[in-house]
Amino acid sequence: MYPDIFVIETLNTHYVLGVDKNGRLNHIHWGKKADPEDYEVRDNWEQNSNHSGLDYTDMEYTAFGGTMYRNCAFKCEYYDKCRDSVFTYLKSEQSDGRLAVTLCDKSYGVELELTYLYSDESDIITRFVTVKNNSNKTLKIEKFMSAELTLPGTRPYAVKNPNGAWGSEFLTKTTILENGTIAFESRKGTAGHTNSPYAVMSAPNADEDHGAVYFAALGYGGSFKVEIQRDFAGVTRAVLGISDFDFSYTLKGGESLTSPKVYMGFTDGFAQMSNMMNEFAYKNILPKSFAQKPLPVLYNSWEATEFNVNARQQLELAKIAKEIGCELFVMDDGWFGRRYNDWGGLGDWSVNSEKFPNGIDELIDGVNELGMDFGLWFEPEMVQEDSDLYKAHPDWTYHYDNREAMKLRHQLVLNLTKKEVCEYVFDCMDKMLEKHNIRYIKWDMNRPFSEIGTENLENGKELWLRHTMAVYEIADRLKEKYPYLQLEACSSGGGRAEYGAMEHFDMVWTSDNTDPVDRLDIQHGYSLIYPIKCMRAWVTDANNTRRPVSLDFRFGVSMQGSLSIGSNLLNYSKEDIEKSGRYIELYKSFRSVIQFGDFYRLKNYAEDGFYSTQYVSKDKKKSVLFINSNANSFFNARFKSIRLKGLSPDEKYRLTDGDTAVIKSGAYFMNKEYALCLDRPLMSKIIILEKV
Repeated sequence: MYPDIFVIETLNTHYVLGVDKNGRLNHIHWGKKADPEDYEVRDNWEQNSNHSGLDYTDMEYTAFGGTMYRNCAFKCEYYDKCRDSVFTYLKSEQSDGRLAVTLCDKSYGVELELTYLYSDESDIITRFVTVKNNSNKTLKIEKFMSAELTLPGTRPYAVKNPNGAWGSEFLTKTTILENGTIAFESRKGTAGHTNSPYAVMSAPNADEDHGAVYFAALGYGGSFKVEIQRDFAGVTRAVLGISDFDFSYTLKGGESLTSPKVYMGFTDGFAQMSNMMNEFAYKNILPKSFAQKPLPVLYNSWEATEFNVNARQQLELAKIAKEIGCELFVMDDGWFGRRYNDWGGLGDWSVNSEKFPNGIDELIDGVNELGMDFGLWFEPEMVQEDSDLYKAHPDWTYHYDNREAMKLRHQLVLNLTKKEVCEYVFDCMDKMLEKHNIRYIKWDMNRPFSEIGTENLENGKELWLRHTMAVYEIADRLKEKYPYLQLEACSSGGGRAEYGAMEHFDMVWTSDNTDPVDRLDIQHGYSLIYPIKCMRAWVTDANNTRRPVSLDFRFGVSMQGSLSIGSNLLNYSKEDIEKSGRYIELYKSFRSVIQFGDFYRLKNYAEDGFYSTQYVSKDKKKSVLFINSNANSFFNARFKSIRLKGLSPDEKYRLTDGDTAVIKSGAYFMNKEYALCLDRPLMSKIIILEKV
């Protein structure tokens, strides 16, 4: 028996690690609780000349070196070119929901401090690692993951992650990992649109309500990597962290570096995972100023006016937006510099005097007089050659002198690893906020990195981490100085819709694709592990000529997140305006249920031929059910049925479905199929349940 056993006890689970006789930190258990006195470290021995004891050791945080040949979480090069690490137990501290275990490579004076934060109110454990160079020599980090996970048993696990693209983010796929390694990553400088920085690993037969689900979400919006490996012995392990592609980081003597956070947990079924992370996010991750306040219904004028903005026409839109019930008016691109199209102006964040000859306060004051807050769009990380900023500081971009710059979307990326560039970006937004009553900023980033030259850095491979940390620091500085400011993270759609951004921004833009039929799949995938509250969902006119969809259907989709309006309201009929007002009023009546309640994915197009989601308030007094039919709801396909979830079985509920109202017990609605007739293609129903 070994005395150094560490038991992390959450609401329903144990996470256990311990030190073996060689001083290595072993993973022992992750799952349901047992008697803490029964946990022990298992001895391992060399099996043959090709499989050492380390092959059979469940390391809590694997470092590269020795006879450890599988995937690692940490790799470095010491000052003498040695790349072999031997980290053994040094010390630990556990109290008040925090465990810190320090490992040390004693030959080089380098420490790894593994930190775990937890409570008895949730089954989420927050993890991160700090590497400390206590020597007077230089240390070069080549791989630095935030956490390593070892799953129990030797069965194959089903692995979920999106395989999406711009305009089709969060389209989740499932792979049974029977052997080898599967990796999800981004090399673009943001989390991107293809994979997401999380690992969801479950029993192959797990569904929404049953089956073991192990998950971990990385809080990092830069280039990331998630590697999941099943070894020759059948053990599945995962590492999550900063992408090691083109990455290294130099620590001089006395310096330290802390990894991004990982949020991990174990649940029974996917619904429990989604609800656990949703609640944990607004209680522990999101910026405190608005974390537990409902997000406002906003109107964004981009689709109506694009770059052609002026005070008169924006106020016309604002009056209609106020009439239908919007609480926040946002002017998007086109208000600054010489910004008349997509070819120039980025970087010059001063008000365009031709478009606003009387200044922007004419518009802001008008919006405020209507009773709405005002917000602006910025793309602060970008610059264009046709701008005063670039002409004055062409060296402020990532570049190589002997390479032609690839100007995706006619843009170049500003080098935020330079202090003077960060100060410029902060000052531009700071001056606008200081002079004008702006209470919301949509922070966009519309292109990935290229030509990543950083002549200012001794180690240019640090830029990936330094840039992302600079974005977070600027966001935090703005929110600290202006506590009333709401920030939205956008990266050409959902490129920053992840927990790294959500720690510093109040909401995220989910996708540039606002087609409501497509959005059902996008929102379905997003909801797997990210909070509904943060998911901005717009009612727009986009794609409505290609695939006409009723205004009812569009609202029925967007009300399943943080409702926003992006249509050209100047083209709305009187009937459209009245209908929009009714829907927004209805949304406000159950907004807190959507943004803070429990969420259930009941049906989807692929498996059931229609979509349905349900939201239930935490006190179980109110529930909202959304139904969206597909394009082929006729003949026998129109007859559907559904069972509800999350209600109090012994309480009575009034179910209101249009003009029909019935009163039944929660048990009835959860155990008896509720019959539906979806007799029109692309129809939408909103059903309300209230406890009697």
